[in-house]
Amino acid sequence: MVSSLQKVPIGIIAEHKRKSPSKSIINDKTALPEVVKGYEIAGASAISVLTDTFFFGGSLDDLLLARKTVSLPILRKEFIVDPYQIFEAKAYGADAILLIAASLSKQEISAFSILAKELHLEVLVEIHGEEELEKALHPSVDMIGVNNRNLKTFEVSIENSIQLSEKIPPAFLKISESGINSPQNVKQLLAYGFEAFLIGTHFMKSAHPGNALQSFISEIV
Repeated sequence: MVSSLQKVPIGIIAEHKRKSPSKSIINDKTALPEVVKGYEIAGASAISVLTDTFFFGGSLDDLLLARKTVSLPILRKEFIVDPYQIFEAKAYGADAILLIAASLSKQEISAFSILAKELHLEVLVEIHGEEELEKALHPSVDMIGVNNRNLKTFEVSIENSIQLSEKIPPAFLKISESGINSPQNVKQLLAYGFEAFLIGTHFMKSAHPGNALQSFISEIV
């Protein structure tokens, strides 16, 4: 997944997201194959698929369907708390998994990321602050994602990525997540060393997410 992101002009991990705790229903009308194929055609470097049902309306079947539809690397975005879920991710066609530092110990992140590497899965660890970053620094982790959303207030600011940018060691691919709503946000974050951007809501609120991504990218490159 890392090498794939580095081969494109701009690393956009485009996300399929039907709903969220903060936005409720975003787009439950556009079929998943249309969304992810549109992303691929538009120039996404990877696809993120939410498999959590309760909060995001996703499922493992979504992951399987995405794998059948596109050849891009696919991230399983889920609240992973058990090794079994990592085996699931591999079995259903994911190329990478998300580990959320806020809900895992340093030891769990280490063990889960080592298992993922044994299964030839890339590992993205999501952080919100410097304390969580310290938990994420393992040699078996490939990418550090800074979530710009405050999980307590749901407020979003890309300043969180900017403040943490210099603290992330260069060995890790730096990804900014949440609250990226314009090409200008991406241009600003590129200046701080971010190499990829996980964006879902901004594209999914359109009836044609792939077209929204294509227009977005055209304003950057």
